[in-house]
Order: sequence, then structure tokens, then C-alpha cells
Amino acid sequence: MSAHKPIAPAGAFSQWPAGMEAEMRASLMNAIVGSTLVSETDKVRVWHLLIPAGKRCGFHRHVLDYFWTCHTHGTARGYYEDGSITESVHFPGDTRHLTYAKDEHLVHCVENIGPTDLLFTTVEYKQSANQPLPVPEEVRLKLPEAA
Repeated sequence: MSAHKPIAPAGAFSQWPAGMEAEMRASLMNAIVGSTLVSETDKVRVWHLLIPAGKRCGFHRHVLDYFWTCHTHGTARGYYEDGSITESVHFPGDTRHLTYAKDEHLVHCVENIGPTDLLFTTVEYKQSANQPLPVPEEVRLKLPEAA
């Protein structure tokens, strides 16, 4: 599992890029934890998250127990709701499991600071201590039209 190396402590919003703190505050309830929701059942949500080199995903809120696994090599910077910043080196198969007690959550975004695209799969367990947040239709996988 990749280690999250601390870069800045809690409260370090002055070290964030301009406008990022306001973006985070506007996204505190954003349930879009990936680029595309590829599958959903009564038990799980399966997401793909593609972060191109030099780009980042939007801030989002985790409330459900989940795990992610990385499919590519790369380096990421994480920005967290408390103002802290971390950096991580990822590799294929790099996996992390996270759990949240009732009313616990995590708000963050991930920036790809390496030269290669980062691709993750995230699986959220809907039967967790917290209720799933609603997900908009536009992030769900669109099936191709039959020929």
C-alpha cells in the first residue's frame, strides 16, 4: 500500500492553489467519488476514476466504507477538508481500505502530479454505518446503443 507522505499540516489552506479552498467548501456534500459510476447494486457502487497527468478530480465526500485500487504507476497529491496536503506514489495493485463510523466522513480531492495518467477503481459498500449520498444520473455509465 502506498504511504501518504505529509506535505502540509491541517490548517495549511495558504499553501493551496488560489480558489481551491472555496471549491472545496462548495463541494462538501459531493458524492461523485469517481469519473464514472460503472455499476451499482443494492450492496455496492463501483467507480472508475481517471485523473490525467497534471489534472485533478473534484472535491468529493466519502461516507461509505470503501476500497480503491490503482491500475497504473503515478504520483498524487491529496488536499483534505482540514487543509492538510499529502503526496503518494502509486503502482498497479496499490490498494487501500477505509471505513467510517456513523457520522464520520472524508472530503478530499486528488491531483495527479506525475507524468502519466492515474486510473483507479473504487468500490463503495452501501450497507455501511452511513446512508449513501445521492449520485446524479450524468455520472452513471451510458451503455452503447445496440447496432
